[in-house]
Amino acid sequence: MNREVPAGRPDDGADARAQDRARDGADAEIPASEATVFSRAYRALTLGIISVVSLIAFEASAVTTVMPVAAERLDGVEQYAFAFSGYFTASLFAMTLSGEWCDRRGPLAPLFAGVAAFGAGLVVAGSATQMWMFIVGRGVQGIGGGLVIVSLYVVVGRAFPRRLQPAVLASFSAAWVLPVIVGPVVAGTIAEHVGWRWVFLGMPVLVLLPLMVMLPALRELPPGGHSAAMDRRRILLALAVAAGAGLLQFAVQDLRWLSLLPGVAGAALLVPCVLRLLPAGTFRAARGLPSVVLLRGLAAGTFLGAESFVPLMLVTERGLSPTMAGLSLTGGGLTWALGSYAQSRPRLDAHRERLMGLGMLMIALSIALAATALIDGVPAWIVAASWVIGGFGMGVTISGGSVLLLKLSRPEDSGSNAASLQVSDALGNISLVGASGVLFVAFGGGSATAGTHDAADAAGSSGHPAAFAAVLLGMAAMALVGAFVTTRLRPGKA
Repeated sequence: MNREVPAGRPDDGADARAQDRARDGADAEIPASEATVFSRAYRALTLGIISVVSLIAFEASAVTTVMPVAAERLDGVEQYAFAFSGYFTASLFAMTLSGEWCDRRGPLAPLFAGVAAFGAGLVVAGSATQMWMFIVGRGVQGIGGGLVIVSLYVVVGRAFPRRLQPAVLASFSAAWVLPVIVGPVVAGTIAEHVGWRWVFLGMPVLVLLPLMVMLPALRELPPGGHSAAMDRRRILLALAVAAGAGLLQFAVQDLRWLSLLPGVAGAALLVPCVLRLLPAGTFRAARGLPSVVLLRGLAAGTFLGAESFVPLMLVTERGLSPTMAGLSLTGGGLTWALGSYAQSRPRLDAHRERLMGLGMLMIALSIALAATALIDGVPAWIVAASWVIGGFGMGVTISGGSVLLLKLSRPEDSGSNAASLQVSDALGNISLVGASGVLFVAFGGGSATAGTHDAADAAGSSGHPAAFAAVLLGMAAMALVGAFVTTRLRPGKA
């Protein structure tokens, strides 16, 4: 269902302005026009949001670091990929559930339920004695993560005035920077000297403090705008999408002829349900909200689709160590935060759509530049330089899209629309990363589903520059498609 702000509802704008004035005026000591996200009225929420996102980011980077150790200790290396896909599949369902829950009851309950589920999943994974228990724990974490991220978007939309929302959303990206840098080091040290389980078991208590800080402000938020019961049809569609994505991932990871059956069943579930779950007109880039949702999937998917193969390219084609190949991408994380900050500047608000178009062009340029590392004589550091460009473009585009989503959403629909944005993000990742794998195999790169070490050995034995070029140039082309979609972000005639 298309949830753009409908024509003929002038009171909606007046109500939104009234809410903004009320929230701006909450801090009596500071003029409304000078209030910031760290003014007394918003400080607790801002710090709580940053803390929660930082902990989720730390968990993500830490789990990636210790996952090989956990899989080996649990004798489940052959099920390694399911530990990641289990989280993703469960979060797909939870995102839509959270959107419906927030719109009808407010964000407080789904936020705390999500944190509780996330913590419970950490405990299950950390205490697992078999790999299937570990995967179940990751799935419970996925439910918690999906509930939390959508709830936080709704908190931003309801608790902060419009002029402060870009800055708060920029903090989402900034909150990832430090955890991504220190997370692997801390997790690796804990796994080596204490044990991998404590990376999971030591984290749940850390989430309690930011929640307690946020609780008084969260209690003051208005309840959801819908009095009706949750839309069971949307929840069932989300469940079908998650099941379809899970079946497709199983088929891709189990390369046998029999896997065609779950693959076909997954596609049959996924495609029609996604068409009904996302805003009407999303896949034809209808103006306004549908194009914002579509762009999110294109931006996230193209960048990750390229990034997934860049370290392998540097190892196999340029002879870099895995550590140096990974470090080549770290600059992108820093400029991602910088791009998020840049788009939050008030004077750029009127140019947001054009700025996002520039961001997508920067992503396309960065991926194409990375492909030049396949040319003899081009230094390998060109990849690090290109990812600095691409990271800035991602920060501008991803955070800018979040701002536009809240701007185009009625308060009572902000949860469902935020869920659509996150679902598009997740589906863009899985579909375009999958497409990158298909291109890699089609152009002679070997099995895209092999482990990184095996794939590196296979690619390095003879070199497959054409396979890497196909992946990178294909993703650059998709980024150009995203640049076109940015011309459709402003509501108007289709």
